Amino acid sequence: MAKGKGGFIGQDGLNAPDSPTSASASGGNTQATVSFTAPSDVGGSAITGYRAQSNDGIGASGSSSPITVTGLTNGTSYTFNVWAINAFGYSAPSDTTNSVTPALLQRALFAGGSSNIIDYVDITTAGNATDFGDLIASDRFLGGFGSATRGIFSGGDNTNRIQYVTIATTGNATDFGDMSYTPDNTAEMGCSNSTRGLTGGGYNGAWQNNIDYVTIATTGNGTDFGNLTNGRYGVSALASPTRGVWCGGETSSGFSNILDYVTISSTGNASDFGDLTNVRRDSASLSSSTRGVIGGSYTSPGSAPYYQNLDYITIASTGNASDFGDATTAFTAGMGTSGSTKGLFALGFTGSTVNTIDQITIASTGNASDFGDLTSARSSGTATSSYHGGLQ
Repeated sequence: MAKGKGGFIGQDGLNAPDSPTSASASGGNTQATVSFTAPSDVGGSAITGYRAQSNDGIGASGSSSPITVTGLTNGTSYTFNVWAINAFGYSAPSDTTNSVTPALLQRALFAGGSSNIIDYVDITTAGNATDFGDLIASDRFLGGFGSATRGIFSGGDNTNRIQYVTIATTGNATDFGDMSYTPDNTAEMGCSNSTRGLTGGGYNGAWQNNIDYVTIATTGNGTDFGNLTNGRYGVSALASPTRGVWCGGETSSGFSNILDYVTISSTGNASDFGDLTNVRRDSASLSSSTRGVIGGSYTSPGSAPYYQNLDYITIASTGNASDFGDATTAFTAGMGTSGSTKGLFALGFTGSTVNTIDQITIASTGNASDFGDLTSARSSGTATSSYHGGLQ
């Protein structure tokens, strides 16, 4: 629709509607939502629709408020005007909205942990978590991963169930399919890039070295990917867009400091990456596109005290982990995930089950600080986000 100096071509000042009022905009991922109040004077005939348009000409039409304008560029600032439409043409434009800058949603989800609870937080803003919805059933020891739009929770207590949610909305999880193996009741963990999610490890009468994968955008059962270098449980996992890394765990020989890696886009067995600074079981991991951070653990042989130190690795290379700093307290059975620059650890168990969430800046080193609290204390759950290291 062409736009002239006085509004859209075809405007009839006598019979067109009055302008919409109270126009405002909020940003999303490559989009903005424009809200407004319909005019009380509809002109010579009923209003048939509305048009919201940005300052650079990208727009969308709708029958009522709000209107979502898509096709915007993340990181670019936009303002909007809204027009009311009837059979006689277009109103004059509304007042210009506030300026918004679309950006990828940075939402973290924390799921399960002897419960069916799913919580969420905005990673960019410290504060307490909000209820998102429920898992299909109460679960511990799940593998969590996802894309920018979909969060997936795989396995759990004596189940090979895979379930998913849409991250930008809230609501209960839906069945996705089944894993190709059942990890039983001892943790396996997951990681992903934007297209493929992997889970690995577990215990089912024996220490398992299985790695499973799914295509995140579809639903369906898991497929065999290959094997870890050692069968083990209580592992954690992290990823860049190209590489997945599994960290620590307990093998048939005891607690381990093993780091394994795979190339996510291919299939095949894992290769040795290096070693953690100490043996870890039931740790939590998170990453940016370049760096992984691993925190928390039982100390061998699985009793208090727990680990407070955080390790880090450079994902694109191989080699041993280095000291990053310390969590706010020693913990185990936590949950880890990240945004563009910030990492979050829900601490899980510190001698008792807690709801504490720590935050770190992934690109630097140093001690964690308090971020906020989960809606309830729990441990041995899992986490993912809409902007973790595998998506950057």
